[in-house]
Amino acid sequence: MSLRVRSALSAVLIALACLLAPVGTLAMWATYEIGDSGRYEATTAPLATDPAVREAIAAATTDGIMREVEVGPRLRRPVRSFVHEAVRSFTQTPAFHTAWDAANQAAYDAVMRALRDDRERAVTLDLAPVTEQVKRQLTHDHVPFANRIPVEHTEITVLRPADLTEFRKGFHVLEFAGFWLPVATVVLAVAGVLVAVCRRRAVVATGLGTALGAGLLAVAIAVGRRLTLAGLPSDVSHAAAGAIYDTLTTTLRSVSWLLLGLGLVVALGALLTERIARLRRASAVPTPAPAEEPTQVRA
Repeated sequence: MSLRVRSALSAVLIALACLLAPVGTLAMWATYEIGDSGRYEATTAPLATDPAVREAIAAATTDGIMREVEVGPRLRRPVRSFVHEAVRSFTQTPAFHTAWDAANQAAYDAVMRALRDDRERAVTLDLAPVTEQVKRQLTHDHVPFANRIPVEHTEITVLRPADLTEFRKGFHVLEFAGFWLPVATVVLAVAGVLVAVCRRRAVVATGLGTALGAGLLAVAIAVGRRLTLAGLPSDVSHAAAGAIYDTLTTTLRSVSWLLLGLGLVVALGALLTERIARLRRASAVPTPAPAEEPTQVRA
């Protein structure tokens, strides 16, 4: 194999590896972070203490209760304010954390089932467990008519049918590629370095390409957040949705920055070792002795 062919083949292999690195990272995140029930539950459990999420749950639960409670026009505003404060106070209790975990796990199971079948229907989060806990708390505090509050299925839409179709296609692709893409990325990168004529330069190119791909992934996560929030309905809390998005993508962002730093370190290390090798070769070359001047013969 000629040197020109080896250089071209190495460049192609390294370029493919660098292109697949961010996609493989995304696929691993979807498969092993979002697709795993235990990891998902551990990741989203702290959301029960997020102020924006608690406020969104309080507002939705209050709306559900007020739709079922019959009060006069003059009393509706103070009653709503009182119920809202009661629900907001409840969101700071351990009982709410229990209700949140149950409702969140139910929503996760519903989303996973929806992504893995072909039914086109919205995925919703049922707030009935929260309403039930609030009713018990208000009854315990001897609030008038609290025992008459009906526990209805107050639902928050998690995924709309139109969004579900797009998510399903992407999820299937990422779920399948979650294992093979990272393996292919490593194989291509190693092959590209081994085939290269100058392996140090190939390592530098691989490191810089990996860092560039990781940087693009970090930018894509930020752009995805903005687009996600921009596409939400006006009645959905953008602050709560942003908190949920940030929580779910924490690991993905961390891995992208880790790859960025690792790629730069590998590239810098290869450049430094090449510089050191040049200096050693230069110092190993013996300095030529100065030429002796010819001796003049006197007559």
